[in-house]
Amino acid sequence: MSMIIAGFILEVDYNQKLIGFGVVGLFVLVFPLFSYYRWKDKNVKDYMLTQENLDKMRENQRAKKY
Repeated sequence: MSMIIAGFILEVDYNQKLIGFGVVGLFVLVFPLFSYYRWKDKNVKDYMLTQENLDKMRENQRAKKY
């Protein structure tokens, strides 16, 4: 975060690089933490297209039609 702020405040030739590296660093740090937080209690098999899940989706579609 400090690199982004320094890129905006400092009047140097490489201020755009500071902002860019700050954004990349923030993404590299925050995205894995967010992903871990959102997926830690989930079962991955619930989101995979298996035959069982396809059958469940077909049943839900039939139930919605009637």
